[in-house]
Amino acid sequence: MQQSDELEALLRGLPPDLVQRVRALDGLEGLLEIVMDLGRLPEARFVGREELLSQREVSAEDLAYVISHIGQFGGDNRAGIERTLHRISALRNRAGKVVGLTLRVGRAVYGTVEIIRDIVESGRSILLLGRPGVGKTTMLREVARVLADDLAKRVVIVDTSNEIAGDGDIPHPGIGRARRMQVPTPSLQHAVMIEAVENHMPEVVVIDEIGTEQEAAAARTIAERGVQLIATAHGNTLENLMLNPTLTDLVGGIQTVTLSDEEARRRGTQKSVLERKAPPTFQVLVEIQAYQRVAVYHDVSQVVDAILLGMPVAPEIRSRTEGGEIARTTQAPTRAPADAVEHRSTPRLPLDDGMRETIKVYPFGVSWTRVEDAARGLGLPVAIVREPEDADVVLTLKNYYRRKTPRLRNAESSGIPIYIARSNSSSQIASALASVIDLRRGPEDQALEEAREAIEAVASGQSDEIELAPQNAYVRRLQHELAERASLSSRSTGHDPVRRVQIYR
Repeated sequence: MQQSDELEALLRGLPPDLVQRVRALDGLEGLLEIVMDLGRLPEARFVGREELLSQREVSAEDLAYVISHIGQFGGDNRAGIERTLHRISALRNRAGKVVGLTLRVGRAVYGTVEIIRDIVESGRSILLLGRPGVGKTTMLREVARVLADDLAKRVVIVDTSNEIAGDGDIPHPGIGRARRMQVPTPSLQHAVMIEAVENHMPEVVVIDEIGTEQEAAAARTIAERGVQLIATAHGNTLENLMLNPTLTDLVGGIQTVTLSDEEARRRGTQKSVLERKAPPTFQVLVEIQAYQRVAVYHDVSQVVDAILLGMPVAPEIRSRTEGGEIARTTQAPTRAPADAVEHRSTPRLPLDDGMRETIKVYPFGVSWTRVEDAARGLGLPVAIVREPEDADVVLTLKNYYRRKTPRLRNAESSGIPIYIARSNSSSQIASALASVIDLRRGPEDQALEEAREAIEAVASGQSDEIELAPQNAYVRRLQHELAERASLSSRSTGHDPVRRVQIYR
């Protein structure tokens, strides 16, 4: 990985006595910024440390010297140095006079895009999130260069504060062949975004810091025209973005749907429910967690829907190893089943009546965190799976089961037991898990013995069909499994609490 910080251009803008002090500092390649506040000692800031540059307080003349060697300040109180990536931000008093400066060192780092290069080349729109200073703009700049130079795409950068392509009319070489549109004032960014599409026919539009509702709307307009969007936004995580009413449209928007009384009763839920409003503007979301470590959500629409249903989706974690390789892992949540109250459909669990092995559970609409905590506290061995076809049981809430979503219908038709929880509360989950433990530790023995006797009677021809005593869903599942192993047929009849198994040839 290579980087260029053009530090000399920044140092030439400092008062001469400060320049000498900065050059004498150790680890100058790690310099982040220089802070000059009126009446205070000047500082140089590094990661994890600060260095005083002088025992002389900063004067108004010092500030004026720096201002005379940089570009003009824009409406966002930021300026730059022509053909560099350095950023100078101003602090002003109530009269508008500059009383402080932050000179941030800009570096063009080459190679940061490799960690998400396959996603960039896929043509999907990508939203980058992360805390300030974590490298969003650096990665955005490198993405623009790769798309323009390596993939020969028509790339237009909407550069509001000149952070991506630097100050001045000639953009920094760090963006490659990409074209740059400067924004007169931050309030006009949304207009320039639309202008970029209408006037310059880009295949890719790159935007730094989408932060207003107008900019979010402009981004949606661009995406609907088939242009690939690469952008950053204010917010550290996907959940932050979903809770931000200004920017939630970037991931599809969240709306409250009011159901009729009849529909609410049918679903067994409240009259107001949360749903995704529209397709997301960005198909992929990347959380930059640290230098060369990102979390990737490959399908934003699916992730948002899952979160609204109380089912957080684990992202793919990518990081660069010391050897320069990209390591990929998935934070698969080891979450447990929940409030098992009843189940539907014919089961297919390969369990012997005495087994105490882990049950694989697919939760649908149930809080995985609460379930995991409750299972851990009860000592119940369970494991969460991400697809219903991999599960031994499916756990859902009553209102979701009544909706008969495709996943639940498919699971039911495949014979996977569906347990319905009464609520998503911690107490209900813990109570239900406790009852599952009881079911697994012996109360089913008598019912299973009854099933064995019935199987023997039907298999020997003593009876064509035998109806067993009513049992709960878990025990019925084990009885069905015993019948299946004996090559006999079985079915459940009746309604809880008197639902029972019939065994026949």
